[in-house]
Amino acid sequence: METVTVSKKYQVVIPEKLRREAKIKPGDKMVAITKHGIIQYIPVCPIKETKGFILGLDTEELRDESERID
Repeated sequence: METVTVSKKYQVVIPEKLRREAKIKPGDKMVAITKHGIIQYIPVCPIKETKGFILGLDTEELRDESERID
């Protein structure tokens, strides 16, 4: 687990280990969302590049029932 500090400008630095694991590079775009009080940053990339992006990801309860479209 990595710990970061929020600056006076509300900025944080993504630790090097996490940047390497997520293959985040300077200039990459990310989407920030909150769910149940947890902030998640998701890299924005073409859908074809996302296949196998996060091996072992549990997609159960990824979205609340209220977010689903019938």
